[in-house]
Amino acid sequence: MANDPNWNLPEVPAFTLTSPDFADGDVLPTSARGTDAGGEDRSPALEWSGAPEGTQSYVLTVYDPDAPTGSGFWHWSLTDIPASVGSLPAGAGTDDALLPAEALRRRNEFGTDTYLGAAPPAGHGPHRYFFTLSALDVPVLEAPADATPAVVGFLLREHILGRAQLVGTQETPAA
Repeated sequence: MANDPNWNLPEVPAFTLTSPDFADGDVLPTSARGTDAGGEDRSPALEWSGAPEGTQSYVLTVYDPDAPTGSGFWHWSLTDIPASVGSLPAGAGTDDALLPAEALRRRNEFGTDTYLGAAPPAGHGPHRYFFTLSALDVPVLEAPADATPAVVGFLLREHILGRAQLVGTQETPAA
């Protein structure tokens, strides 16, 4: 049975998250792979619409539940995206000039605050990358500056109004 990263999340209304760079369930663009895996560590462009009434901010996370760690792998976390924003351009995961001024980068699994591209181990099979956008009822998520994505996820639970997801895949062939 595939690891379902949504099994224990609160049930909330869905809204739409898309990308001009890949379709839901399709392979991520090469640029969204890690540099060690032939990519650019470049986050794909994202667009969203239909968030629930009362949305004051968004939180974005990127998670690989298929990583051979026992706990998955968090690639990116971004909080305090203003409700007035409906998209992020490609590369926003590493270029502050492409982010809304209010948005805050949070730690990933390597302890940095930038987007880490997909780089599944060679021969491990396809991995899924869950881009999850949570609509919140607060303009700022009160989280410590060094909060991990897991802590961010815990803190947003009491403020979540809706959720949008887009899943990309990636695989590294065996050598």
